[in-house]
Amino acid sequence: MGNSKDNKIFIMSKIIDGKRLAGEIRSTVKQAVSDLNDTGVYPGLATVIVGNNSASRTYVKNKIKSSNEVGIKSFSYDLDEKVDEEELIELIRKLNSDEKVDAILVQLPLSKHLGTSKIIDSIDPDKDVDGFSLINAGKIFLNRHAVIPCTPMGCLLLLRSIKFKMEGKNAVIIGRSNIVGKPMSQLLLNENCTVTITHSYTNNLSKVTKEADIIIAAIGKQEMIKKDWVKKGAVVIDVGINRVIKDRKIYLVGDVDFKEVSEIASYITPVPGGVGPMTVACLLVNTVVLAARRRNIQVHKDLENLFN
Repeated sequence: MGNSKDNKIFIMSKIIDGKRLAGEIRSTVKQAVSDLNDTGVYPGLATVIVGNNSASRTYVKNKIKSSNEVGIKSFSYDLDEKVDEEELIELIRKLNSDEKVDAILVQLPLSKHLGTSKIIDSIDPDKDVDGFSLINAGKIFLNRHAVIPCTPMGCLLLLRSIKFKMEGKNAVIIGRSNIVGKPMSQLLLNENCTVTITHSYTNNLSKVTKEADIIIAAIGKQEMIKKDWVKKGAVVIDVGINRVIKDRKIYLVGDVDFKEVSEIASYITPVPGGVGPMTVACLLVNTVVLAARRRNIQVHKDLENLFN
């Protein structure tokens, strides 16, 4: 009879390459932009950043760069950290009425003196590229032609890319934010999953995750999810981006202990190179979709298929 080591069964995960999939989506977006250009439409994305948060600046820079690469026009607004709330809302009002702007992104988090909900809800829902406004949140909840937030949409497309049958599966989301956790739950419900949302107050969290066929980790804690939290063969999507310093170098790690969990999950996303590139790609998709919808133009069929 073999020893205990011989009886252990490990699964080496297949890595879900978000960078590759995002590249394919960007190519489709570029063709869609070209098609719109042929009709005299030039999609435009306005980005608004407040203050000097280095991570936010990096994200916005990457979004502008990616937009330019696919032919989307960029309009960038860099505001002082102490900007008055009404001044920011007035800028958004101007962007709402600007015909050159099809999509508006206000980079979060905002300075503490600014009311985030008030700012986001001042964006025209038809230009709300992140899908965070009250109107779009309600549409997601009711499954009505919503603008889907970029990160949850990216997670869903990653799951679809592996031809994983989600119907009837147990999905556990770790994190209940308005940006990821809550909209992600609605997307998975629409896929006929049985969805559990967990958070920092959940009792016996590892016991809950152990029952999951799908884990979406979005809690913002470095390598919190360990191997013994995960059922053999589960699919793990790691939304977390945590900066750690080691040997005077900065590294990015997720909310999942990749080395451990990849031994037991069937599929797993890496950090970096997983959800991050998909978030940016979905921002481009949303910009083009908004540009077409505003003018009652048929959305490029390959982009429309992403939502079906």
